[in-house]
Amino acid sequence: MLAVFLAAAGASLALRTWPAKGGSEPSGRAASAPAVARWTAAKLLPPAIPRDLVVARGPMVRTGLGEPLTADAAILVEGTNGTVLFARREHLRLPVASTTKIMTALIALERLAPRDVVTIDPAAARAAPFREGLRPGERVAAWKLFHGLMLYSGNDDALALAIASAGSRTAFLRLMNERARDLGLRDTKFVSPSGLVDRGNYSTAWDLAAITRHALQNARFRTIVRTRVKRVAWAAPTYAKVYVNKNHLLGAYPGADGVKTGWTTLAGHCLVASATRHGIRLIAVVLGADDAYADVRRLLDYGFSRR
Repeated sequence: MLAVFLAAAGASLALRTWPAKGGSEPSGRAASAPAVARWTAAKLLPPAIPRDLVVARGPMVRTGLGEPLTADAAILVEGTNGTVLFARREHLRLPVASTTKIMTALIALERLAPRDVVTIDPAAARAAPFREGLRPGERVAAWKLFHGLMLYSGNDDALALAIASAGSRTAFLRLMNERARDLGLRDTKFVSPSGLVDRGNYSTAWDLAAITRHALQNARFRTIVRTRVKRVAWAAPTYAKVYVNKNHLLGAYPGADGVKTGWTTLAGHCLVASATRHGIRLIAVVLGADDAYADVRRLLDYGFSRR
């Protein structure tokens, strides 16, 4: 039971609420299945799908980091052109915990404007075990849910955004898996918008690097995942919340600007990280790590030392 309550890929993220005066929500249209259906086809179309998001140009480096990584699988990619700089068991299918939410955020960002108002579905309010406490029927601006999703890693945020974006959880999962196929990823399958479910929900270090490189092309996504702390007003009786991003690289590793942590008992510690220096972005992915932060630091140090 303890493992169940701890399981949720962003368990390292903190949320605080307190009573204060004010906190009205911005106006906007309710984002529900009918609202989505009324959108124009052009607005619902995803951007052009880029090809060769991750590319092995010549033999891939698999040694040279000194001591072995603690992760079951890892990859380091140059964000500007997708070149693989280091790889280890990069095509091994593994559970990926809350790094799943990278795809969830990407799809939902394409279908919801920041100030669209989402009416929280009762199913989302019941999401377990790691949730921020959304209440059924309450109306919340989508931008707040995106910060809850990527900073706090709320499973209720994930399901609320999924239902608001596609009309149902099942329809949203279809969109997630269609996007993975459109990106040419054959080792990824999503059965949950949150990543809480390990059984049947899997990806690889290679595929996650590709998904992340694709997601980082979205300016709203880039802004959210590099945010360390977000203070937001909230309707009564909550009034205000503070989302604290516990991606420990932010503010601690020079140039760190994202992306997502993850953990479940089966998946172990997962981390997708991004850092940018002198106009060069590197993306590191480690899955099933004993010390994900140490692994990612070594990968990024290795990459920047050769740029």
